[in-house]
Amino acid sequence: MKLFLIIGAINAMLAVALGAFGAHGLEGKISEKYLEVWKTGVQYQMFHAMGLFVIAFLLSKFPQSSLLTASGWIMFAGIVLFSGSLYVLSTSGIKVLGAITPLGGVAFIVAWILIVVAAVKWL
Repeated sequence: MKLFLIIGAINAMLAVALGAFGAHGLEGKISEKYLEVWKTGVQYQMFHAMGLFVIAFLLSKFPQSSLLTASGWIMFAGIVLFSGSLYVLSTSGIKVLGAITPLGGVAFIVAWILIVVAAVKWL
């Protein structure tokens, strides 16, 4: 529980910092298209940082839930894969990195499904 709260807070902080960097440090340095890609990475990182807070809260109520624990790790992996690949793609232009992004999206979906399954089982 505590670990997902910490990971969520770190990711929320990074999303704010990376959003500010994109708005002020990358403007005029990368194309509008890639600036939008960067913003998408920031947005999904923040959404899923909040998801990690939800998981931390649920684990405080149901500490033995391996489904919630798995969901937290998968959601964190999704942040790294999805947002991370968009950040690198935006700044490098290496288009093959776009193939990694959907893996992060699938991780997000799986993580949310695991929360649903845990809710059906525990709530």
